[in-house]
Amino acid sequence: MLKGLNPILSPELLSTLRAMGHGDEIAIVDGNYPGLEDARRLIRLDGHGIIPVLDAVLSVLPIDEFVPEAIFRATVKGERDKLDPVHEEMIDCCAHYEPHRQVAPLVGPDFYNRVKAAHALIQTSEPRLYGNIILRKGVIHPGKPGDKSKAQVDPFPY
Repeated sequence: MLKGLNPILSPELLSTLRAMGHGDEIAIVDGNYPGLEDARRLIRLDGHGIIPVLDAVLSVLPIDEFVPEAIFRATVKGERDKLDPVHEEMIDCCAHYEPHRQVAPLVGPDFYNRVKAAHALIQTSEPRLYGNIILRKGVIHPGKPGDKSKAQVDPFPY
């Protein structure tokens, strides 16, 4: 256990999130998703639903601000604008951390192809269908010396 970190963030997951670079994507999927087949790197978080996992990941992962869309959700069948309760909860969770970002719907093959290309896939035990989301990692801007709210620049002068 570590101070200030959600305990859902396992050592494997923290390592993966830290290893991701700007523009890399991570998918968080429901319990029915074919994770083993589609993942380049599979992280299982059995026993957890999608919302607690999404909340934990967003608590440490910066979202890409250099692209128009950086958060993507699965759709209900081919209905791009239909929102199931799980989608509404995902949107609310994302809005807590990224209030100025929209969660973009991706229909079927577009979503699945993006998951297959993702840096990693987190498989949850979420029982609700279409409870799947993709996050694109952003950057943490360097702060001013002494500013504890931002990442610090190298303290050694060159």
